[in-house]
Formats: sequence, structure tokens, C-alpha cells
Amino acid sequence: MTKFDFKKYHIRAMNASSEAEKAVINQELKDFYDTLNPTDKEAFNEGLQGFLVSEYSKIKSVYDGVKAGDNPN
Repeated sequence: MTKFDFKKYHIRAMNASSEAEKAVINQELKDFYDTLNPTDKEAFNEGLQGFLVSEYSKIKSVYDGVKAGDNPN
């Protein structure tokens, strides 16, 4: 399986103008996933997990920085 661009879908979902548009994006991902063979599904799941951990780390880093900035101690 070629490398899947999780960020592209993440950005599309964040910028969706409605819940209906988000649902369409979600369905695209489900449809794509359904076309994968078991080995590619495993690779997709591992890639998705890595992407989510990376994004969570970025958000947490920003949150911790803002939180530390609000703390005068």
C-alpha cells in the first residue's frame, strides 16, 4: 500500500462547512478502507494510529505551553 495522506483528510474534516460534509469525508475513508486487503488494512491502521499520536502530541505541547504561560509561578 502506498502511504496514505491522513493529514489531507484531517484538514478537510476540520474545514468542513457542515456535519453532512464531514459525514461524506468519513464515508470516503470507510469506502477506501473497505477496498484494502488485510495486510494493507493493518498498515493503514498503524499509520492512522501514528498520525493520531503525532497530532495529539502537537496539541498537548501547545496546551502545556499555554497552560504554563497562564501560571505565574
